[in-house]
Amino acid sequence: MLVHPDFNPVALSLGPLSIQWYGLMYVVGFLAGAWLGVRRTRAPGSTWKPDDVWDLVFYVFVGVILGGRIGYSLFYNFAHYASHPLDIFKIWEGGMSFHGGLLGVIIAVAVFAMVKNRRYLEVTDFLAPLCAIGLGAGRIGNFINQELWGRVTTSPLGMVFPAEGPGAQPRHPSQLYEAVLEGLVLFVIIWIFSAKPRAAGAVSGLFLVCYGAFRFIVEFFREPDAHLSFVAFDWVTMGQVLSVPVIVLGLVVLMISRTLGVSRSA
Repeated sequence: MLVHPDFNPVALSLGPLSIQWYGLMYVVGFLAGAWLGVRRTRAPGSTWKPDDVWDLVFYVFVGVILGGRIGYSLFYNFAHYASHPLDIFKIWEGGMSFHGGLLGVIIAVAVFAMVKNRRYLEVTDFLAPLCAIGLGAGRIGNFINQELWGRVTTSPLGMVFPAEGPGAQPRHPSQLYEAVLEGLVLFVIIWIFSAKPRAAGAVSGLFLVCYGAFRFIVEFFREPDAHLSFVAFDWVTMGQVLSVPVIVLGLVVLMISRTLGVSRSA
């Protein structure tokens, strides 16, 4: 049986100011994405410049924060935030939805593409390989915070989370499962796939399909939100419900990409 190290969620305290590990993981994710993006601008024939990458990172940052927070409020805890609307701004307490963040990014990228006069799928194909590291970092933040843990298990991988309190039982460290699948594995797949010229939308479509599939699978090991439990058939979670449209959208984009020319996203 494993025991969570019971990390202090506060990475650094400066007087009344506290810097949380969860927030730092977002910083790590965005900086890693920016570094990878700048590296991609050096590829032969690239139409991107480092300044374009940093501009894109800013748009994505706004989309992730607004979309992720609003999405969590609507999809996972609407009753609470409807009664306490100011709590929506307490991002440091956690509570971000990938699916809401994805919607926010879709909108932010559309604005970026319009401002920069670029094709939408060209931008999403450039962005997709840069995202997985941030997703993995976010899950590490969840692990440090002892939130979004897994279901009770007798597996040798079972871990006791002290934050659960007295009588805590071994649970799947599902945050780490997600960090590996949504972070490392997804990054390797999309980075290698995008290294060669692809039809416009192919990289974006594959990213959506893989993420949706990985998230759907991990939900079988993750404890459903207590206030939601299972939303259908006593086994379907909200995360799975929201992942299905992501997979379908990815498949649609892949089919559309078959009719398009090679993307200029490199």
